[in-house]
Amino acid sequence: MKKKDFRRARVNIRITPGEMPKTLRELKGFSQSRLAELSGISQPNISALENSARRIGRERAIVLGKALKVHPAVILFPDFDITDVA
Repeated sequence: MKKKDFRRARVNIRITPGEMPKTLRELKGFSQSRLAELSGISQPNISALENSARRIGRERAIVLGKALKVHPAVILFPDFDITDVA
């Protein structure tokens, strides 16, 4: 086999908007309590959001985005692939 016979692998995971704050929080090494302090959203609400028991919505995405230092769209549209927009 030759190098030209291979294609670059794409990392593509399916993740819900509720799972995204948890993933980002864990990558930053934050506990739910720490994220609650940074965002002003209570720890029980953080838990409910992460478990998809509550919807995130635009306003919470903005607050969480600021606390996690990411654009809110990263939270609201975690599986958006720019290459799909041709």
